Amino acid sequence: MLRRLQSYTLLTDYLGMAAVLAFLVAFFGATAQNFLTFQTFRTIANQIPDAAVISVGMTFVLILGGIDLSVGSVLALSGSVLGICLVRTSCPLSVAIAACLGVGLFCGAVNGFVVIRWPIPSFIVTLGMMEIARGASYLVTGSQTQYIGRPIEVLAETTFLGLSLPVFVALAAVIGGQVVLSGTIFGRHLFAIGGSEESTRLSGVNTRWVKFAVFVLSGGLSALAAVIHTARLTSADPNMGVGYELQAIAAVVIGGTSLMGGRGSVINSFFGVLIIAVLGYGLAQMGVQESTKRLVTGAVIVIAVIADYYRYRVAKGPSYLR
Repeated sequence: MLRRLQSYTLLTDYLGMAAVLAFLVAFFGATAQNFLTFQTFRTIANQIPDAAVISVGMTFVLILGGIDLSVGSVLALSGSVLGICLVRTSCPLSVAIAACLGVGLFCGAVNGFVVIRWPIPSFIVTLGMMEIARGASYLVTGSQTQYIGRPIEVLAETTFLGLSLPVFVALAAVIGGQVVLSGTIFGRHLFAIGGSEESTRLSGVNTRWVKFAVFVLSGGLSALAAVIHTARLTSADPNMGVGYELQAIAAVVIGGTSLMGGRGSVINSFFGVLIIAVLGYGLAQMGVQESTKRLVTGAVIVIAVIADYYRYRVAKGPSYLR
């Protein structure tokens, strides 16, 4: 009975997010010229894979009750290493990608180790890593953009049904992340820790290992996003990824993941990425200035959080978050 109720709740969440997305598409289709075209949807789809991949890791971290502010900088450092391997050392693409992923996993491991070793909030730990990784990206590149070209461009140019290879990589990450959350013991432990870490620990779960694994996963997905981002731009810039941590948090929060932990969905986070992308692209087609776009996006985030508050207050009774 409980499992059936949970499935019904998930389906309701998905339908609600899909309805919001459909409303935005219909609104911009009616108000912006040439919005309802295959070219528009292909452009949006090919621009979101890196954000979607990062949002998967951020969803895991937020469900845990933590936060990862380093994802944008880890993306920049990982991408910088990828560029250096391909441009300066002429490494094979597979070796360069392995080095890139290794950097991301290492940064995530450092975040995870510090979080579980000392009683320091993940906000502070990852804030420090954000500065460390950004500074390291400037050092390893000499603050110079690495123009790669064809060796990495082939990844973005590989298409199927008009969609680039990174789109399918992102979809695989989203589906895989949701399967882990809803269908594995690790996922159940993750929700339990977010709900009450002490109770979960007393029940025999190794909460330290789970927290460490989540931060490693977040770092690895940031590095995967670096491969996607670098392939799309055909260059590695030490400034890339600035603000990505805020975009990821915004998408995940719009998707209904609780900032307090214990609740969330990777698929809904993906809907959040799509909503932000459609909102930004639609406003741009309407000729709205960047400052106004950011104002509207910020307002949507605040409204989403308030709506989520009342939704779960009704679900859990008037004492919820009082």
